[in-house]
Amino acid sequence: MSFEIKLPLFEGPFDLLLFFIERDELDIYDIPISQVTNDFLDYLHHLEEMNIEVASEFILVAATLMRIKAKMLLPRPVLDDEGNEIDPRDELVKHLLEYKKYKSIIEDLSALEGERQQLERRGNIVREIRGLSEKANVDWEMQDLDLYKLLKVFQKVVARYEDEQNKPTHKVVQYPYTIQGQRKHLLNFLTAKKKLSFTDILDDNPVKIAAIFNFLAILELLQARIITLSLGEGFNNFWIEKLP
Repeated sequence: MSFEIKLPLFEGPFDLLLFFIERDELDIYDIPISQVTNDFLDYLHHLEEMNIEVASEFILVAATLMRIKAKMLLPRPVLDDEGNEIDPRDELVKHLLEYKKYKSIIEDLSALEGERQQLERRGNIVREIRGLSEKANVDWEMQDLDLYKLLKVFQKVVARYEDEQNKPTHKVVQYPYTIQGQRKHLLNFLTAKKKLSFTDILDDNPVKIAAIFNFLAILELLQARIITLSLGEGFNNFWIEKLP
């Protein structure tokens, strides 16, 4: 007995985001960034479990969603030159609207292309028959062959091979950190130590990406009112405590 797994494939990350927005009937001008980010990351994790390679543009959009989510968790809003608050989602909404507009046009062009492919072009029957006979006649192909043409073909093949060998390769490294995992780690840390400074957290795992995930986890714990934060001594240092 065999099982068949059907996985929806999307042409790009914006196609996937529009799917989530249309599926849940969300307002594209007021996207619940936390919900969309979780759905997007769950989809990428599902692809990884299926041993499907995740394209770099999907990972880039996932990082962008996490950056927007982090900005919305920060207590200090970003203001423009006129003093108006800047919504971190504005740029994403702009790209989604542009993608949606071009996607509708592409669908119309694809339909026209399908209709055009059903048509048969009118040609010159004598020229077509001559071309077929020339392709079938090996002696005719060989009679105009000389050393110069062979060298030119060889040069093109070598150049094409060198271009293939020199193509840049991009390696995506998946870090063993998640915001949910760092939340649990910090709560366990606070169980053993009632008051914890951010420098202690950095000393526990002095890796840049780990510090970023720990900071995002602290912001989520603050928003959920699980911990409290107080300023500590030193440059860019603070203390966190677990609320009773």
